[in-house]
Formats: sequence, structure tokens, C-alpha cells
Amino acid sequence: MLRAAALGALALVAMIGAMRAFVSPPWLLSQLDRLAGGQTGARLLAEGVPFGTHGQRLDIWGPKGEAGAPLPVVIFWYGGGWAKGERTSYAFAGRALARAGFLVAIPDYRKVPAVHFPAFLDDGAEAVAWVDANIARFGGDRARVVVMGHSAGAWQAVMLALDARRLAARGVAPGFIKAGVGLAGPYDFHPFTSARAIAAMGRWPHPAETQPITFARADAPPLLLVTSDGDTTVRKQNAINLAARLRELGAPVELRNHGPLTHEEVVMALAVPFRAKGPVLAESLAFLKAAMGE
Repeated sequence: MLRAAALGALALVAMIGAMRAFVSPPWLLSQLDRLAGGQTGARLLAEGVPFGTHGQRLDIWGPKGEAGAPLPVVIFWYGGGWAKGERTSYAFAGRALARAGFLVAIPDYRKVPAVHFPAFLDDGAEAVAWVDANIARFGGDRARVVVMGHSAGAWQAVMLALDARRLAARGVAPGFIKAGVGLAGPYDFHPFTSARAIAAMGRWPHPAETQPITFARADAPPLLLVTSDGDTTVRKQNAINLAARLRELGAPVELRNHGPLTHEEVVMALAVPFRAKGPVLAESLAFLKAAMGE
């Protein structure tokens, strides 16, 4: 059996080499995760569930087994510079969080160049409103909802955790988001210097409104900001600056630096084959559960 698994892994590696030009690295990561046993203990409960007003869809992951008490919920947004990415490629993240006892919603959102700020953030707010109204039907506990994301997805999660007005406009009560985890996210990046930031945010006449740090507040939900010295895509100063601002206001925040990990490796560490790169998953889970009093 072990020999068969090893041969299967080699075959997949060979396939990956041949397919790199046609599929995304996160999709490949999800395939490696599945082959390494990532699907054990987790299942896809619903795929392509429609939400919002622009044809958005989301997937829902949960633990395997009989339904019992309502589960805590995490909404996970993927990255991609606001220009690429899709929910189905992040099955590895859904499975990792579901195995830990969460119900996981992974929403899609509109991308640049078809839209610009704040359209993709509005899509995120609609995803939160959908969870508020519907997640109980899938076995989720709407009283225990947290957010999480990587890169542009971390920007999305943290913006929605901090800017309560955007959620209130969609009927979401204050305090609905109980905590958040941002993995390698941009939170304080104006003036814009990268092509992706300029394309996504540059048309908005009030650039401060594109920055999560602008919305830091004393009554913000607990946030865990994960960064790394090896991240040359989103500089660690983003997390350092936001953490400092939240602390100054008296808001609960934790900052973790995972040393040499690259921007991509921070999220890769959620997948089974790369879990040894760093305790990103274990720390995130411990933080979220503690924030919910579990």
C-alpha cells in the first residue's frame, strides 16, 4: 500500500510538471494535499452555492461524521492580488479547517480588471451577510463566526472585521465577526507602488478608505496577524503597523512572524504535505478557538 501511494505521488508530481502552464499553484497544492491524506476527516458539504447580487458562489466544507451540535464557522478568502483565484483551488484550506471542527465557507469574489475597489470588498460583505442568514441550514452556529484569509484574502477578512459600517449596511449586527486571522496580508500599503495595488485601488478617490489600518478601532474583534521575514510580496511592515495601531487603541491583537517563510509558504503550511514549514495552522486554530472561548 505504501509503495502504491509513493508511486501515486510520483505520478502526480510528473503530472504537475506537465500541467503548470494550464492550472494554478493553489489547485496543484490541493491535489497534493488530497493525495497526502488531507481529505481524511473532512468533506465538501455544498459546492457552488449562489449568494449576493453579482452571481457569486461559495463552497462549504465540514467535518466528516454525523451532524451534531452547531459548529463554529470560519469564512476563508483566498488571495491573488485582487486579480485571480477561485474557491475550488483552496480545498486544502477548507479541509484543514474542517478537520479541526469548523464549518468553512470559501466565497468567490469579482476580480480586477472587471471591477475595482470597493466591488470585491462588497462581495465579501455579501458573503458575510449570506452566512449570517443561511449558515444554520448547513449546521453552522451563527453566534460563532470568524474570518480568515491569505494575501488579498487577508486584506478582505481584516477589512470586514474592522469596517463595521460595510456589514451594517447589509443588515449584519455589530459584533457578528468574533475574531479574524490574516495570513501575509496588506493592511497599510498607500502610497501604492505595486502594479496590482494600483490596478485594484488606484481609481478610488479616497485612498485611505482602501487601507485596513484606517479602520482600526478599540472595539475591534481579536485579530491574529501572521507575517514573515521572507515575504517579499507583502512586506511585514503591513502587519507590524496595523498591530501597533490596534495596540495603541487597546484592541486585542497578536502578531506572529514566521521567519524565512515566503509569501506563498505561509498559506502552503495549511496543507498536509507542507505542514512542517511552520505552525501556521495550529496557531491560527488555537487563536480562533480561544477568541471564541473554547
